Formats: sequence, C-alpha cells, structure tokens
Amino acid sequence: MRIAVIDKSKCIAPKECPYLCRQACPVVRAGNQDCIKIGEDEKPIISEDLCIGCGICIKKCPAECIKIINLPEELRTQALHRYTENGFKLFRAIVPMFGQVVGVLGANGIGKTTAISILAGLEYPNLGEPGTKPPEKQIINFFKGTEAQSYFEKLFKKEIKLAYKPQYVDAIPKQYKGTVRALLESVDEKGKMEDVTEKLQISGILDRDVSQVSGGELQRTAIAAAMLKDANVFFFDEPSSYLDIKQRLNVSKMISGMNNDETSVNVIEHDLIVLDYISDLTHIMYGTPGAYGVVAHPMSTRNGINTFLGGYIRDENIRFREYPLKFEIKQAAKDVKRIKLAGWPLMEKNLGDFKIRIDPGEVSANEVVGVLGENGTGKTTFAKILAGELKPDKGKIDAKLKISYKPQYIKPESELTVQETLMKITDDYGTDSYRIDIMKPLLLDSLLKKKVNELSGGELQRVAIAVALSREADIYLLDEPSAYLDVEQRLSIAKTVRDIVKKKKASAIVIDHDLLFLDYLSDRLLIFKGIPSKVGETYGPTSMRDGMNSFLKEVEITMRRDGQTNRPRINKLDSVKDREQKQKGEYYYAGL
Repeated sequence: MRIAVIDKSKCIAPKECPYLCRQACPVVRAGNQDCIKIGEDEKPIISEDLCIGCGICIKKCPAECIKIINLPEELRTQALHRYTENGFKLFRAIVPMFGQVVGVLGANGIGKTTAISILAGLEYPNLGEPGTKPPEKQIINFFKGTEAQSYFEKLFKKEIKLAYKPQYVDAIPKQYKGTVRALLESVDEKGKMEDVTEKLQISGILDRDVSQVSGGELQRTAIAAAMLKDANVFFFDEPSSYLDIKQRLNVSKMISGMNNDETSVNVIEHDLIVLDYISDLTHIMYGTPGAYGVVAHPMSTRNGINTFLGGYIRDENIRFREYPLKFEIKQAAKDVKRIKLAGWPLMEKNLGDFKIRIDPGEVSANEVVGVLGENGTGKTTFAKILAGELKPDKGKIDAKLKISYKPQYIKPESELTVQETLMKITDDYGTDSYRIDIMKPLLLDSLLKKKVNELSGGELQRVAIAVALSREADIYLLDEPSAYLDVEQRLSIAKTVRDIVKKKKASAIVIDHDLLFLDYLSDRLLIFKGIPSKVGETYGPTSMRDGMNSFLKEVEITMRRDGQTNRPRINKLDSVKDREQKQKGEYYYAGL
C-alpha cells in the first residue's frame, strides 16, 4: 500500500506556488485530473489510489512538504486514525494492560500523543477514514481477539478514567496561576496530597507560586497531579525530564508501585535506563515523523529496547532503521594520551544559602567531559561561571578562553527564523561541510523557515545545540542537551558533539542526567557531590570508571552492561549482581 502526506503548514500554494506538483504529475498529464485535486482550502489533495509512486511531485514541490511512502500491504486493514486526507496516519493502538507497567518507545512525531488521546476517549478513532465516525461495534471488531478489545469495551462503557502527565511541563505556568498547593488540592481526588508530595520531596515548595519553581520541581508537581487522580489508567509522558538520577529512580519506584490488577500504568520515556528499570512490557513505535506511525506488538522490555537499538523487528520482518545503534566499550583512560587544552583554578561561590567549591581541573583537546550530580549541587552554577555569566568569589577564569554555552533553560524569544539565526551565527552556513556536520544530524532542514519563538521543545533544543556548535570555541559547554529529545536524536547529537570536537580540536563539557547518553558520549567525568541546595563540591575530571564508581556509590545503585547490546542497565536492589558488585567496589560495569 502507499500513503501520500502533505504538510499543509509548509505548503505555499497558491500564493507562492502555481501547484507545481499537479502540473508535473504524469497521471494528471495523462488525463486523470483526480490524481491531484485542489481542495476547498486551496491546497493540493493527492489520491493514494491513483498515485503511481513516481516521486516527481516530491522533487517539484518548492516547499518540500510532500511525502509518498510505500508500506507493507498488511497495514492496509490496520489503520486506526487519520486526522485529515493526506495527513498523519496511525496504525494499531498502544494496549494498556492491567497489572503490568507498559513502556512506549519511539521517535518524536510518531503518533504517541494521538495514541494516548484515543485511549483517553479524547479522540474518536476513525479507522483511517477522516471525517467519519465508525460505530462502537465496528471499533470493537477492529480489535477483536486482542487485549485492546477488552480495553475499548470498558472505554465505551465509561469504565475507563485516565490520568495523564504531559510531556512539556514547562507549559504548566502558562496555563495555571497560583501556588503548587492550590494546584494539587484542585486535582487531589484521593486525599493523599501530603503523602505523595512528601515521597516526591516537594513538600517544601507547596506554598511557592507555580511560576517560581524549577524544572525538576515542576516535573515532580506534574507527576504528583497525575498520581492524585482517582483513575484506573495512568500515562506518564517523559517523567524523567529535568530530574537527576536519584529522583528518576525514586519516581520510577513510585510509578511502578501504582501497578495492580485494577490499574494500568503506562510510561512514554526516552531515557532507556529508566524505561528498562520501570516497565515490564514495551511497545516500539516506528514510522516517519509527521507522516505515519505504527505501534508494534508488545514485547518484554529488555527485548523491546534491544530490538529498538537494532532497528529490526524480527516477528514483523520490519527494518525501521538502516543501521543499529551500538555502544562501544571505551579504551581505559590510562591508555589515552591527552594534550591539555584549558583548565580552571580552585574556585568558590556563595549564592544565598548555597556554597560551592570547584577544585582545579582541566580538559584536553578532542575530549568530551560528562558532568554528573544531583540537582542543587552546583552543576549549572559551574557552567555559568565558566561561561562568564557568574563571577566566582574566589578564583578566576582565563579571559582568553573561548566558551560556547548552551544553557539549561532556553528562552524562545527571537522573531528570526531558524535559517536567519544560523546565518547570523556562522559564515559556514550553506557549505557542504556545515550541512554534513550540523544540519543533517540535527535534522534542521524542516525547521529553517520556522520562527524560533514558534518551535516545540525538542525543535528548540536542536536549534540551540546547533547554535552552540556553530560558534568557534575552545570549549563547547552544553547544559542538559538531551531534554525533550528522543533516543535516536540523543545518540545522534552525542556523535555530532564528538565529531565537532575532533574536527575543531576543541573539547566539550556536557551536563546531563541521562546516564546512557553520557556513557555513549563521554571520555571522562566530572562529578558534583554535596548536600542539594546547601553545599556542592567537585571530583575530577576523572576516568569513566572512577567517576561512575564515585557517583553510583553516592546514589547506591550498581550497573551492568547488556550482553547483547553493551547498553548500561541498572541492577535490581539487593540482587545477587548488585551485592557482588558492591562488595567488590565496582558499581560501574564490573569486569571492565
């Protein structure tokens, strides 16, 4: 089967394009005018039945807004929903299961939000026929013989009540005015606000205005709001964003603890370590972002993650990525020759009740240093001092040092387009090397004509990273670059950072909480320790092994590598492996 997708938000017909797609279509030119018609909105409509898949319309379209995609024939009868003709098409459904935590893993723009809206009863599935409303019996028959049949029977009988924790929690202050306490009291249907907020460690911010809390505090507030709903189906969309590893594990335990025979818990997550830790089963979602998405049949989480990394679903004989995502075991630090590029002296800074001590350190050419630590121990303060945005009370940064800084929180205030922004930053824009090094891996082509202040969270993150990497610098300093990015984007950006650093003989310092991302990216680690919001101090930069051992010992977890993919996995607390590694003092992949 074949689908035709037109991004009408990018289509410039009829004002700036005389329907070149229609003029060039060989079927239309042969006399069949219905292959590409003009709709009431004056935009083209491509008939998927008449289209021969020649691809000429794609090449002729000046706005690059047309996609013609060939799909397996068996999907023809598995379309669940389509908003408009030539719009995004979703095949199959996520299946919530009572008594098990179900994970959802897939790229951004692949239909996860649409799938959730259908499960919540907010969007009625039209079985791929826009403008229609099939009877409930037809929907039930669509899922006949599957777990989804029982779910939709309950949904239509009003026996499903869904609670949803949204992805973009930083939008909450724009939608709600008032204190954290007032917000949570307004949604507390269980009378457990005090218990939940204490476990999430946000009791101390209850009387603070929602607009005045940090990203991590806002994330935990949103998680609390979902948990307090008297629901039987829960969806948590990226619950780990802005949280440090300790908070991520605490939230994971609380979410998985909600699971019972009367409750379905579902988690959309891009941090593979968290997804592996929290879920029993996983749905892979694959397709082309913005065009179509397919929900693969559920599989065990370990198998699901490894299958996702491999890019091939054996049971369905589908290769959804041309290459596997691999984790390499890095060369030991003592075997690597390093050439010092830059450093910093002993520095101290007091910020109200918080005090940080930064021990002397240095970075080498062609090196990426990952930064780990709990929230509130001074990582962002360190970044701002290096970037010159804060002056230390003791010590001094070399004024000649060139730092390119991407901050943790990005303010999308510019009226410029992405293209204008990049052209303003670098003279390399438009060259073949810039396209290969920056544009292609960060997937920027589709964003060039958008204004910066109109970008989504993930789009804005990619543009901010591109801006930082486009500058000439000694050190590229990136604060939480993985936020709002999917797994493939995170690993692609990790490779891009490494390639840029090597090409420019520079170094990078990357602050993040995604251990898998930092494991994939880093040569060495800088660890922040202390008492959150009180005292912070640094350890390193040091080897990956020493740094991880130091950090993981602080948070009391051990990790191992998966035997099939080499990806990092957390050992279950008090398991044989966990106890053995703790006894040996090897918290980070024993045996390396």
